[in-house]
Amino acid sequence: MNNRKVPQKSIAVYGASVALMLVLSYIESILPLDIMIPGAKLGLPNIVTIFLLYIKGASGALIASAIRIVLSGFMLGNMFSILYSASGFALSFLCMLAAKKSGYFGVTGVSLIGGIMHNMGQLVCASLITGRYVLSYLPFLILAGCIAGVVIGLLGAEMIKRIGRFML
Repeated sequence: MNNRKVPQKSIAVYGASVALMLVLSYIESILPLDIMIPGAKLGLPNIVTIFLLYIKGASGALIASAIRIVLSGFMLGNMFSILYSASGFALSFLCMLAAKKSGYFGVTGVSLIGGIMHNMGQLVCASLITGRYVLSYLPFLILAGCIAGVVIGLLGAEMIKRIGRFML
């Protein structure tokens, strides 16, 4: 068994982050976004994912996001919503990590890549489940991912700037 101690402050940060992600998931589920793209969302919980990625690192962001996907899926959705969220998250997280490590992108650029790749991951999952016709949404989902990614990136960067130093 690993005897490594996890600082109490880190446990509190991760717990508060998951709670905030769940609140943002709920808020997003009740927002009336009628933009003619089925299932398109702004991705408000990803503000916290971006924040954790930059403040606590990849493992913390990964674990907190995975917990949020499962809990919000059971609370607000179903098994398909967990599957779609997990597939979108897996692709977006890997691409965000690569973009961040490259050093060529700032917070907003990393988030933009994440927004696009999240939609791509969900679209691939949906096409495997429902058929290839869903690929016709591709241009709309790329546009939605760009817009959401920039908005989430700007909000995440502001959060990092304002409270990031208190979370270290």
